[in-house]
Amino acid sequence: MIEIIKELVMKEIPESNINVEGDGSKYVVNIISDIFVNKSIVERHKIIYSILDKYIKSGEIHALTIFAKTISENDKS
Repeated sequence: MIEIIKELVMKEIPESNINVEGDGSKYVVNIISDIFVNKSIVERHKIIYSILDKYIKSGEIHALTIFAKTISENDKS
């Protein structure tokens, strides 16, 4: 499932840096992309949820923690 999550997100947000960890049905997604510029945390999460919607609805992804940053936000941390 980790590779599926990576592939789906990379397909929709190709110019991103993504790391996915987890097992079973609980995953943590760390993603860095300028697609998040001027978007709230809620808007950022909605983008990722919409990409993974099929797997969330099926229960294959039960818990999803998302850390979505812009490139400049990541550079500051």
